[in-house]
Amino acid sequence: MISAQNLTMRIGTRVLLDHASFHVDKGMRVGLVGRNGAGKTTLARLLAGESLPDDAMEYTGTISRSGTLGYLPQDTHTGDPGESARDRILSVRGIERTLRQIEKAERDMGTQTGSKQQKAMERFVRLDNEFTMAGGWAANSEASQLAAALGISDTTLKQPMETLSGGQRRRVELARILFSHADTLILDEPTNHLDHDSIVWLRDYLRAYSGSFIVISHSIDLLKDTVNNVWHLDANRGVIDAYHMGWQEYVGQRAADERRRKRENANAQKKADALLAQAEKMRYKATKAVAAQQMIKRAHELLSTVEVTEEDKVAHLRFPAPAPSGKTPLTANGLSKSFGSLEVFTDVSLAIDRASRVVVLGLNGAGKTTLLRILAGLEEPDTGQVVAGHGLKLGYYAQEHETIDGHKTVLQNMVDAAPDLDDTAVRNVLGSFLFSGDDDFKPASVLSGGEKTRLALAMLVVSSANVLLLDEPTNNLDPASRDEILKALSSYEGAVVLVTHDAGAVKALNPDRVLLLPDGDEDLFSDDYLELVELA
Repeated sequence: MISAQNLTMRIGTRVLLDHASFHVDKGMRVGLVGRNGAGKTTLARLLAGESLPDDAMEYTGTISRSGTLGYLPQDTHTGDPGESARDRILSVRGIERTLRQIEKAERDMGTQTGSKQQKAMERFVRLDNEFTMAGGWAANSEASQLAAALGISDTTLKQPMETLSGGQRRRVELARILFSHADTLILDEPTNHLDHDSIVWLRDYLRAYSGSFIVISHSIDLLKDTVNNVWHLDANRGVIDAYHMGWQEYVGQRAADERRRKRENANAQKKADALLAQAEKMRYKATKAVAAQQMIKRAHELLSTVEVTEEDKVAHLRFPAPAPSGKTPLTANGLSKSFGSLEVFTDVSLAIDRASRVVVLGLNGAGKTTLLRILAGLEEPDTGQVVAGHGLKLGYYAQEHETIDGHKTVLQNMVDAAPDLDDTAVRNVLGSFLFSGDDDFKPASVLSGGEKTRLALAMLVVSSANVLLLDEPTNNLDPASRDEILKALSSYEGAVVLVTHDAGAVKALNPDRVLLLPDGDEDLFSDDYLELVELA
């Protein structure tokens, strides 16, 4: 289990949590919520025992853990890139090494002769017996069933991790954590990149999970169906408000608590204002000066109890006015891509006309992200070419935020994206995306997933791009921020190539065409394709 005592979290001078104490006991299923940037991901890293990503972040207090712990971070660039997806899952319980030894013994039995073959047979029998007695074959079968439930195919399980898409890696890491049978799970946005069926399966799995877990998620359905405790991380007050109840009850109780706090704040402010006004009238009278000072002191005491509350703000997003371009600003001819012996797609061609809207559909691993990276010039195709038309200005939103330099500050990333804008204009744009003056000098590496999404979108806004390549732009966003993205998509006047699992984003885009991968077939878009979006 997990216990924290007097935990304080800081980013620079900003205090996210102030001397908080809490614990996760057996059977607790905690939904960790709070506005974007409140520190949920940072807290999850601390509780999991992970190092903080930058020296600007620090904490004091003690965290103790007992039992086994499984942690799913938002960033899934972990492990050996050359390791197969299957071995990555199995390695969490240490059975992949024995399996590889068994497979080697099998190969040796078929290729060796004489005494070497005999030794290989003896080694195979011994290893197989040990593996069976330790429950290894049952565990191997369980891992395969978990992978299948999360939409990981047998072909994907054999691939090296470095060849997998972001969505595939995410599924593999989730399968690995669930396969660990840890006493306590910490899951940061576990539904990212999952299709509808996998999300439903995960909800059922967590509902029946015998251990404890903490889950950070923007999926209300997941929280509603699985948690029995809700922790609201309120960074403005530096506290965790713990609600020992399910999601539906929490929503009502939280609203009541907010109303109560507002009443108490208003009453304290009203009394303090009255005392200060009375003290102002009395302060110049010698006989009442002492009483006036006492009133001022009392007013300040009242004001110190007023909690500084900040309503959840929403980034007001508007994609850039597109720069002028020719009729067809971007063309791709005969694109093919393979990773080793794995063929991702072959002979894909696409013409992006001015103001056209294209949605790219395909199962995880069909090459959607790879295609966008090739169109953006970040990856070379094996065959074919990408041709920039007259006046092309590309804007690329990467699902894993590769366009952001984690070593640079928020402000430096923005300046790089818009070198022609002056400092005031850049800061104004950052402000509209809810970045404060203190945030401007944060290293981008310390930002939460939602904050990185907002920064990447802010960088797009100042780009004056006339062709946007958007890869899962609604991931990691709260519902209000997602709505802003959808509004911006529907009103953007340039061309868009969109990859998404979000049917709402496709509806907002109102695409005129669909590109189906890996075959590269094109078709006019119809609502019939919406059924494929969440499965893609």
